[in-house]
Amino acid sequence: MNYVLALLLPPLSILLTGRPVVAILTFLIWVPAIIFSGGLTHPMFVILAWILIFQSREDRRERQWRKR
Repeated sequence: MNYVLALLLPPLSILLTGRPVVAILTFLIWVPAIIFSGGLTHPMFVILAWILIFQSREDRRERQWRKR
């Protein structure tokens, strides 16, 4: 579900992965980029959100593996 949210609101998706500082910085860059470019830069933020979501899931898997 977080991947779908990343398509619509990448900063919120990044916030939900547990990275509040990156989410705030992304939001501060994302809003002017959307306004001035007309949405052409939106895919860049979607890809960033997907990478961070994937990375957080891999970190969670690694922590669970180390507990065993």
